[in-house]
Amino acid sequence: MEADMKIAGFGVEEWLNKWEKSATYDISQSTISSMTMAELLSLDGVNGQTFYASLNKEKMNYGWIEGSPEFKKEAAKLYQHVPAENILQTNGATGANHLALYSLIESGDHVIAEYPSYQQLYDIPKSLGATVDYWHIREDNNWNPDIDELKQLIKPNTKMICLNNANNPTGTILDRNLLQQIVELAKEVGAYVLVDEVYLPLDDPDSFVSIADLYDKGIATNSLSKTYSVPGIRLGWTASNKEVADIFRKYRDYTMICAGVFNDLLGTYVLKNRARVLARNSKIVLHNLSILKEWVAQEPKVSMIFPRAVSTSFVKLDIQPEQTEQFCIDLLKDEGVLLVPGNRFDTPSHARLGYCTDTATLQEGLKRLSLFLHNSKYAN
Repeated sequence: MEADMKIAGFGVEEWLNKWEKSATYDISQSTISSMTMAELLSLDGVNGQTFYASLNKEKMNYGWIEGSPEFKKEAAKLYQHVPAENILQTNGATGANHLALYSLIESGDHVIAEYPSYQQLYDIPKSLGATVDYWHIREDNNWNPDIDELKQLIKPNTKMICLNNANNPTGTILDRNLLQQIVELAKEVGAYVLVDEVYLPLDDPDSFVSIADLYDKGIATNSLSKTYSVPGIRLGWTASNKEVADIFRKYRDYTMICAGVFNDLLGTYVLKNRARVLARNSKIVLHNLSILKEWVAQEPKVSMIFPRAVSTSFVKLDIQPEQTEQFCIDLLKDEGVLLVPGNRFDTPSHARLGYCTDTATLQEGLKRLSLFLHNSKYAN
């Protein structure tokens, strides 16, 4: 594909910006049911007393530039081989991805991007003047990519391979074996491997392997928005080797001074209580996934390759490809149900279905989606 110095509209975000606040039954999101402050601060058993005591002592000045030492230490615990000094705090994973791409990609570079996936990972490199080739995930391969295709795409001048693990929107996990094969190919040409890792498989989180632990030139981005249920604090980070972190530091000064003092303090609290958050969220994910599977089994007008207990999924609808976006608009207007149309991921006749909302919203949303499929003008 030819490089383009202009950036495309962000399909998913443009859709959500327009429609999400008008939904009664929002089953479009990819966050595990967000916590209230009261629920969040009950995690430590003292109802936020310790947190608020700390907060009350803080001046609302600029915070730690790279994130507080406590935050960096807690984030580093998610990795086997990334010390705290190589963690850089960002404005969500979107900020982390942008920092990595802005810091490393230049005009004329060659980038390979998993496709479809999170749009930043291919359209930012294009906007920087890179040539981007797509490494396709395939529905007939359970939304997995084919390593042989990557072997054909990689070039001596490939600068970076961009991945989304688990994939947004499908929820597919790239396992250790496939990641190791990707790393071996990247090593041959000295390419970086950037992986957006905001979705963790909660059926067996310890089985997940970060690219930052597999490859010296691996760059992991993450946030507290999806797996940890607090998108409202807009906190993410990069994890890399020291050389890459030092490159990021220079570019980061142009994009972000620091996170807010409150955000850093609450983010550190969330990570310190990670085990309790994951226990809470595992119950939600596994329970709601069973509801989703039962619904799909009983609904003849849908099919799905199910995610592995991560908080995003991609449903196939019995509608014509060209109807996808209008179907989702009409579904929202008639039934109050919000999906993200699959054409926003260049995959029409599908939709992102956020099954990890609260259970009552999921059940009513699925019920109304079925009614609309069978009783609207889209019914065959």
